[in-house]
Amino acid sequence: MSIEDKTERRLLEELNQGSEKAFTQIFHRYYKDLVLFGGNIIREKSMVEDAVQSVFLNLWNNRFDLAIESSLKSYLLKSTYNGCLLALKNPHVSRTVGIDNEDYANLMLDYDTENYILFSELNSCIDKALKNLPENYRVVFLLGKVSGLTYREISRQLSISERTVELRMSKALALMRVHLKDFVLLIIIIARR
Repeated sequence: MSIEDKTERRLLEELNQGSEKAFTQIFHRYYKDLVLFGGNIIREKSMVEDAVQSVFLNLWNNRFDLAIESSLKSYLLKSTYNGCLLALKNPHVSRTVGIDNEDYANLMLDYDTENYILFSELNSCIDKALKNLPENYRVVFLLGKVSGLTYREISRQLSISERTVELRMSKALALMRVHLKDFVLLIIIIARR
């Protein structure tokens, strides 16, 4: 069992005993991710925030009766997904966000919690890998791969030669591959879609 799993299990046990501190930790740990996730379903931020707040309200109200067999994160993601879909069933909300019955049906078919969790974990690993890169490699990597600048544009912006940009990018990519070795197959599959 990973440290992440043990922390989740501990927080859940404490929440089952009525701990406000555990609830607050869960809220701070997952709120932002749940809002970002819900934003893929409902584009109106305030409506997503309402749906996520309802998820946490239900979590607190049912804290003594919770029997979560999967991970807490999976449970919260599924609850957010269901809350967003429930919100979209409301005619006022669906008109506001511009979704019709066909779009709603497609949302029901396209969603996969496990894929989202994998994607979320991949993003977390990418963030950690980027933080572990030396500063000069990270800057070149972000300018090239995130901002989409050419080596020439990076060279001008950083006042270094194109060859230096090329070498730093090469080393950054090599280090990223090492840090993300567990996700290489997943990245290849995602890239082919």
